[in-house]
Amino acid sequence: MNTKQIEKSLNRLKEIEVFLNNNRDYSNFDEELLMERTEIQFKLNKQNINFILKNGDKYYYANQCREFTGNLLKYGYGSISKKDIEKNGVSFNKYSINNGYNQYCRDIKRFSNTQELLGFVIGYNQAILNLDKELV
Repeated sequence: MNTKQIEKSLNRLKEIEVFLNNNRDYSNFDEELLMERTEIQFKLNKQNINFILKNGDKYYYANQCREFTGNLLKYGYGSISKKDIEKNGVSFNKYSINNGYNQYCRDIKRFSNTQELLGFVIGYNQAILNLDKELV
């Protein structure tokens, strides 16, 4: 997605959220609006994922990757600082998570397959969630 498409998607997502917040009785409209919101969120979350996500779990995994990126921006990872993450971004590739836009950039972590990668992302997010709960 280019910048214009991202901006357009974010604006549409805001419109949908405002509508849903103002109309709490979901029986007044069909589920197409909810599906549109889900698809927009998925496309935004999947921007830095460079492998195919399939089936119903694709929404969950894309959201977990977005959350993982947010956690890296908040805490960094190993020798990679928050500033490096902000500057270069994060990309999720078939066998690695990288600090940059593709698999040839600096490795954050390497894996044997995508399922191992996704399992790590979910586990890391859960650990950060538990850490944040302890700090409160």
